[in-house]
Amino acid sequence: MSLPQPVPPSWKDLGKSSNDLLGKDFPTSNVALEVKTLTPSNVGFKVGGSRDTKSNLISGDIEAKFFNKAHGLVLTQTWTTSNILKTQVELENQIAKGVKLDLQTALTPDTGAKSALFTTIYKQPGLHTRAFLDIFKGPTFTADTVIGRDGFLVGAEASYNVTEGKITRYATAIGYSAPEYAVTLHGLGNLSTFAASYYHRVNPDVEAGAKAVYDTRASPSGNVALEVGAKVYLDTSAFVKAKINNSGILALGYTQALRPGVRASFGLALDTQRLNDPVVPSPHKVGASFTFEN
Repeated sequence: MSLPQPVPPSWKDLGKSSNDLLGKDFPTSNVALEVKTLTPSNVGFKVGGSRDTKSNLISGDIEAKFFNKAHGLVLTQTWTTSNILKTQVELENQIAKGVKLDLQTALTPDTGAKSALFTTIYKQPGLHTRAFLDIFKGPTFTADTVIGRDGFLVGAEASYNVTEGKITRYATAIGYSAPEYAVTLHGLGNLSTFAASYYHRVNPDVEAGAKAVYDTRASPSGNVALEVGAKVYLDTSAFVKAKINNSGILALGYTQALRPGVRASFGLALDTQRLNDPVVPSPHKVGASFTFEN
């Protein structure tokens, strides 16, 4: 008798553990601030801003999110400093169990540019599938599916341009996920780029991971990119992260929970091949991120 199968991750979340380990909590290119609040009437507000440490440009957005849990409805409105108005409407488990509908729109009043993406998601034990229709671009129809059984995962994605009547993009992936580790292999960009990622929770305080990307279109001397990293919990409220790639870029991150709902992160990226290079501007980067949430 087979055991009940969990819902597998979505296509975009295949290899997520490794991607999060190597990609998150390294604020090396900007100084960012984010404030989140939630009212008793289930209305959430978020204000975020960041300053690019290279260009000194400041960008930000303000977001309001309305929850109606009884009807599975979430409405999100966002206004950015680029004067882009975004709206997202989500409806989950109302048409049928496991079905989620999502409509995301964006409008730039200054130029009249607009976009609309309609998404349908269906998930059940052993299956996670999504379908996207980009209404104003093409229109383009994209679908992806992930099938999982006993930890093994198989996924595929394809995009079809309705106007041109042809498949414009396809990709595939296989993987295995266990509580302590995960391995994922991707064939992306019409199978022209191949990526392999690995994540391992060594013990409750240490995580390690690696990712290699092979681009068949790149020159023979530089078509493989490799990155390895680790995360160490110092205590229940702080952790450090480090990663390095084959280009010699070493990144360090430190995150500290100052109090419940208040978190600070600091990042540093060093070009180890140019430590003594007196180039202006410096090839090294530093940044920070602060989050306040009630």
